Amino acid sequence: MRKVPSELGQWVFLGTEHPSSREALSVRVSHRFTAGSARFDEDNLVSYAGLVPVLGLAEQTRLPEIIDEKVSIKAPRIKSGSANPVPKLLSVIAGMCSGADSIDDLDVLRAGGMPIVFDKVYAPSTLGTLLREFSFGHARQLESVLREHLIALAGRTELLAGIESQVFIDIDSLLRPTYGRAKQGASYGHTKIAGKQVLRKGLSPLATTISTPASAPVIAGMRLRAGKTGSGKGAGRMVAQAIATARAAGACSKIMVRGDSAYGSRAVVRACRRGKAEFSLVMVKNKAIQRAIDSIGANQWTPVRCPNAVHDPDTGAWISDAEVAEVSYTAFAATKDRTTARLVVRRVKDARHPDALFPVWRYHPFFTEGGGFTISDGVVGVTEGRFDRRGGGFVS
Repeated sequence: MRKVPSELGQWVFLGTEHPSSREALSVRVSHRFTAGSARFDEDNLVSYAGLVPVLGLAEQTRLPEIIDEKVSIKAPRIKSGSANPVPKLLSVIAGMCSGADSIDDLDVLRAGGMPIVFDKVYAPSTLGTLLREFSFGHARQLESVLREHLIALAGRTELLAGIESQVFIDIDSLLRPTYGRAKQGASYGHTKIAGKQVLRKGLSPLATTISTPASAPVIAGMRLRAGKTGSGKGAGRMVAQAIATARAAGACSKIMVRGDSAYGSRAVVRACRRGKAEFSLVMVKNKAIQRAIDSIGANQWTPVRCPNAVHDPDTGAWISDAEVAEVSYTAFAATKDRTTARLVVRRVKDARHPDALFPVWRYHPFFTEGGGFTISDGVVGVTEGRFDRRGGGFVS
């Protein structure tokens, strides 16, 4: 038997000892795994066993009962669309915990031995039928489920450790793109991508989070709005609900509400004062605020160096040096929500005028009644604060 190379890059063994054998056997020299060689089709393989304690905790905090109490689809477009909403929504939640970000991705719950571990595992198409029944009102029902379940979680776990001593509530808006033509409420709104203003079709959810000095932020409320909706629309009510949620979760001391310039409004300040919460809100400059800034004497400005550089939203530069001062200011003076508190102002040199004979300053004010920001003896202390990178001001 002799070995000769073939045109296909393989070795061909030709039989010579037996003249009657005229067949050539093709043998590959090396065997390597290809992209399609691995198969994960073991029926007993459980890919996301971590869902077992997660869903066990959900049962202990009465999540199925809360969904059953608050979610109701009374007029479904498809008869089966409203059937069994509790296990279907739990399946969606479990899929999201497993990394699914679309209806098709929810098929991870049916892979391998997952149906052996969990009961009532639905196909993605079945879950999609339920989700397509949801309107704005049903989204509000889910928002109510979120708030009540967060309170239950905080009572059973250390999700909001230290909530009894200090709580921070942050509010902000997002713009999430949508691609379906029939998506309810979707419209074109302005957003920034790579530093440029663009129009994008989608929804503009308004979100509030609760955090403490010892815990990461958790979502307290989420409300869907049209993409063209202004950032501050509905903010007052959202803040009021977040304060009530924090109180129900165990907050019995100081609550600080923080937001950028879109939320320096009467509605937000009124909600904070009614809920007995402090506020720290970046303000949009107007004539009254400009007069207050002009009243600050030259010797009242205190130099400060930021521990971490702050990104300037207008020039794109990184800022680490600034000057800070404060003055008493009465906001909304001509209304019944007249409020007097501290106007803390940060100013930086305008990088667009490097050769000016006198410094050209850019001012960033925020309005606060909190005590976390102090200026004394030439030292600036931010004991409970951070920089607001988009609004350009300190947030106590």
